[in-house]
Amino acid sequence: MFRLAHLSDPHLGPLPKPKLRELASKRLTGYMNWRRGRSRSHDMALLARILDDMHAFEPDHIACTGDLVNIGLHGEFPGAVQFMKKLGPPSEVSFVPGNHDAYVRTNTADIERYLAPWMTSDNGRYEGFPYVRLAGPIAIIGLSSAVPTAPFMASGTLGPDQREKFGNILGFLATQPQARVVMIHHPPHRQGAQPGRGLTDAKRFEDIVGKFGAELILHGHNHVLSVDFMDGPKGRVPIVGAPSASALGGTLTHRAGWNLFEFDMTDQGVKISGAARGLMKDGTIGTVKTLELVDVIAA
Repeated sequence: MFRLAHLSDPHLGPLPKPKLRELASKRLTGYMNWRRGRSRSHDMALLARILDDMHAFEPDHIACTGDLVNIGLHGEFPGAVQFMKKLGPPSEVSFVPGNHDAYVRTNTADIERYLAPWMTSDNGRYEGFPYVRLAGPIAIIGLSSAVPTAPFMASGTLGPDQREKFGNILGFLATQPQARVVMIHHPPHRQGAQPGRGLTDAKRFEDIVGKFGAELILHGHNHVLSVDFMDGPKGRVPIVGAPSASALGGTLTHRAGWNLFEFDMTDQGVKISGAARGLMKDGTIGTVKTLELVDVIAA
């Protein structure tokens, strides 16, 4: 049995003190939102408990789908590196950036400078997106939907170059025995997010998966546990969203949590099962629900 853990959107705090020139951009509205209340909705002590619970299950690999930082201050990224090291070494942890990691244009360089080791293919070199990693019975495909946007917008985009490479990768891996696990920050289906918050080329993403298939798609962004599906050439493909790993309040599916997937080798291929764990009503960390993945088999 191979275990894959999935967490997202830790929104690490506290914020370092911004320089005045750093707020002369979209960061100003983000900083105001942080000061007005967002900082109180993300709890770092709770995040530490979530990580302890996750590590107790001894996952073979960990997938983190973005939003380590909040408003893209350069001073936030060293803390993001320390967090990734707590998750595990780059050989055992894969990362894709979120819209908060790419808050402004200059963050593209920050993402590469600080987080590249967790975004490489198996050759160990950072070569952009998509990247591919083989881990036991799975093939991880990392996509970046993280692009700077205007104030009050939080959409994502893959773009034609990344989409073309993604289709080629899915097509090739369809001939291999591994289960294809896609990582992306934004929900990649058209009904996955509210206007201004979704993937702008979601229809094209759906077309690619509809043609080549995938076995599991993981995302964050919405701060809610969710299970949806899109059509693949051999049946429905599950799309699983994780809540913010540090969220204090909200309903059961909005509170801090993480997802655990187990991949079992069978005579027919790889069978995937899943469970969501997170903050319970009584303050403990427990199993929120079993994830219904329609007995996915990767032949």
